[in-house]
Amino acid sequence: MQIRVGVVGPEDSVYQIMKAGQQFKELNLIPYVYERTEETVDLICRNKEWIDQWFFSGQAPYYYALSKGVITEEEASYTPLQGSSLLGTLLEAFVKEGRILYRLSFDTIQVDEIEDVQESFSLNDLTMYTNAYPGYMPAEDIIQFHKDLYDAQKIDVAITCINSVYQALKKLGVPTYRVVQSEISTHRVLGSIKERGQTSWYRKSQLVIVGIEVIYPSSSEGQQLSFKIKHQELELNRVLLGFVEKINGSLAEIGNGLYYIYTTRGELDLFLKQNSIQTQLDKIYVNSKLHARVGVGYGKTVLEAEQNVRVAFEHARVHQGSVVITITEDKEVIELVAENELLTYQRRHLGDEWEKVFKDASISPSLASKIESLSSHYGQKAITSIELARWLKSTERNARRILAEMERIGLASVKGEESGQRGRPRKIYELKFNQGK
Repeated sequence: MQIRVGVVGPEDSVYQIMKAGQQFKELNLIPYVYERTEETVDLICRNKEWIDQWFFSGQAPYYYALSKGVITEEEASYTPLQGSSLLGTLLEAFVKEGRILYRLSFDTIQVDEIEDVQESFSLNDLTMYTNAYPGYMPAEDIIQFHKDLYDAQKIDVAITCINSVYQALKKLGVPTYRVVQSEISTHRVLGSIKERGQTSWYRKSQLVIVGIEVIYPSSSEGQQLSFKIKHQELELNRVLLGFVEKINGSLAEIGNGLYYIYTTRGELDLFLKQNSIQTQLDKIYVNSKLHARVGVGYGKTVLEAEQNVRVAFEHARVHQGSVVITITEDKEVIELVAENELLTYQRRHLGDEWEKVFKDASISPSLASKIESLSSHYGQKAITSIELARWLKSTERNARRILAEMERIGLASVKGEESGQRGRPRKIYELKFNQGK
């Protein structure tokens, strides 16, 4: 198994990374060369499906791509420029200029790195102007920074980390030298990419079970209804086969309207980049007029994935209609509450204090965690029973019972009352989830 790594940067930097990466046999380094940082987005978008990890030559292209949303921090890395690289560039400038340069400007390199070099090599007599911007800054702004200092005769030479800035300043007649990443730093990042890529491959091959459970209508029309449902199930099977084909899975009919689809995380993630499981539920109803609920279970083993599917259905059956519930291998519960809108909470709560809180409680830690997530989702710490009933899609009587129990164990307190149109005023509870954690 080789991890496909897209190496992005100017030609000379890409060449150095490719050369340094020859000893990493697990990595297949693929070069993507640009002349301007802004070309990064197009390079990634055109080749994203063929790459497992991205390696950027520096801070600028990495943060530019990150700001445009074409990469995530988990799938990309860059080599930070360190003091050793800076020192090497300074020595090069002193030798080529034939004198010690006391006034310099720098970009990109962080201030602490520059200060470390000054202190370590007794260079405190040097006057250094820095432009250590966070993330990404347009090349034009960096060029202007150096040029203004040079035109004002405040610097003798400019030190840059960006190839396009280096080329532009040279054309403007500004004495310029470029800092490049060291081979040791490149090796360190490539090692990290290898580990991250291997983890990613493992995750992609991880088993996922997508359970589909039909919600049958309650009726007593006898044989006529039975034939109608069989026709509806035929349409349901047609939709499911289309879904299974798209995720390269295997369909198993468990019985009584329950279906298991076996696939891998990689195949499901690829499908979910441009689709949603909710869309499949909508398609099921449009074609078969049957409502269904979905439970997705991830697991390190088949047994664990099946257990998580069953737990997902336990959560799903609390809802009256169609719903999508996912249980991860870490026992995290993810509810699709709306199109592309997820609610996440934990089934497990570790720690002695948390266990003490729920030792004699009549509600579960997972229910409390769900309410905590809903509170964060709606940005609301003070609620009434009718609001909690709406959140949980349950009865107000059940919500009152839950809030009363939360008050008893210290996860809520009464802070006031709300007058209704009739009957007794409703209590307003303040949620206190910092207790017991």
